[in-house]
Amino acid sequence: MDNVSFKTISENRKVRHEYFILESFEAGIELVGTEVKSIRNGSVNLKDSWCSVDGGELFVKGMHISPYEHGNIFNKDPMRVRRLLLHKKQIMQLLGRVKQEGLTLIPVSVYFKGSTVKLQVGLCKGKKIHDKRDDMAVRTAKRDIERAVKEHNR
Repeated sequence: MDNVSFKTISENRKVRHEYFILESFEAGIELVGTEVKSIRNGSVNLKDSWCSVDGGELFVKGMHISPYEHGNIFNKDPMRVRRLLLHKKQIMQLLGRVKQEGLTLIPVSVYFKGSTVKLQVGLCKGKKIHDKRDDMAVRTAKRDIERAVKEHNR
């Protein structure tokens, strides 16, 4: 077994609130050097990003990587469209499920796996308002139970 280190750089917390994540995939991401340096500094935002399949390739859109401070002319547009690296077969399967089942591809997190930058992409289904309320009720109940147990053990 490889001793590969994982270091999470950024997470899209909004995804778990807005969507049910049915499946997740690990994709490589095509970056330039200054973007990797900026990611190492933690300057990445996934808040309003999404993925789409165009011409048989998977792209991430709306992902903001802040320009590297020491990058001068080599800095790219922070909001540029970046290609994701997955096998053609996986991309076609994702495209089929998105078109047939009305699902969405959303970036969940950016992390380093060893020295390479990876993006976790979730195949998601949107939550209705009552689903969000149910989740909040479950979270509140769990928090109340933990509080009561903590008070009882004092």
